[in-house]
Amino acid sequence: MTRIIAGAAGSLTLAVPDAGTRPTSDRVRESLFGALESAGVLAGAAVADLYAGSGALALEAVSRGAASADLVERAPRAAAVAERNARTVQRAVPGAVIRVHRATADAFLRSAATPFDVVFIDPPYDLGETELAATLALVASRLAPGGLVIIERAARSPEPTLPRGMTSDRHKRYGDTAIWWVTDDTSELDPEE
Repeated sequence: MTRIIAGAAGSLTLAVPDAGTRPTSDRVRESLFGALESAGVLAGAAVADLYAGSGALALEAVSRGAASADLVERAPRAAAVAERNARTVQRAVPGAVIRVHRATADAFLRSAATPFDVVFIDPPYDLGETELAATLALVASRLAPGGLVIIERAARSPEPTLPRGMTSDRHKRYGDTAIWWVTDDTSELDPEE
């Protein structure tokens, strides 16, 4: 079991899939969301949580003021758990829009119509660097101007390969976990390039 740490749904307990996922620890989520709130990026944000598992990252964002969250999970059991957790948080934050999509991250991104302000990418550790780079290229096309991508990987993983228009701003280790903050910098690109 895990819980929502703070906000409108703070202290609600979330179910965790029994296998196949690696939930972000409370310590990492608390540090990450403290920094996100401090940066002012959650209020009214459209959030996507790729490889959602229980959906804890997106649901924490909703609890702390995000306007909408799309939880993307391909595994049927994990998607069912994310659905239950989404209903639980929806009752505590009735104004938010929370959707769960049983799909791969890439399929969801190819069909997503609206841009996202914040995208969480916490793939299974066995996801290869080439696959992650392909997903990031799709994220770049669905990220709002000035948007933020949070990538969580094993601390031993190399820095993700970013597509043109994205910049790694921050990197932090928490034991076995590493977090990269990646921002959209397409507004700084020369349109003639």
